[in-house]
Amino acid sequence: MSCVLGGFSEIKPATNEEQKICNVVKNRAEELAGNNFDKFTAMEFRSQVVAGMNYLIKVYVGGEDYVHLLVFQPLPYEKKPPVLTGIQTNKHRDDDLVPF
Repeated sequence: MSCVLGGFSEIKPATNEEQKICNVVKNRAEELAGNNFDKFTAMEFRSQVVAGMNYLIKVYVGGEDYVHLLVFQPLPYEKKPPVLTGIQTNKHRDDDLVPF
């Protein structure tokens, strides 16, 4: 089964859509992490349909380092940008992408 009703989807490779979301929230992610990231490349993601969409995104930030982002994308008719609602730092390539 690809997802649990109301839960997050299975992990999928990131696409240009997830990268665009990451580009929008990068400055806020750097503020919260207290770090400037040389790289900020979406690698994989999970999504959850709510009144909009929640994204859990694994992002490569350089070296052996990754961050996990929790981002809310409002419904299209709201014409609002994605909002970073959480970040986990000190992650690695093999760390599981789990809701937080």
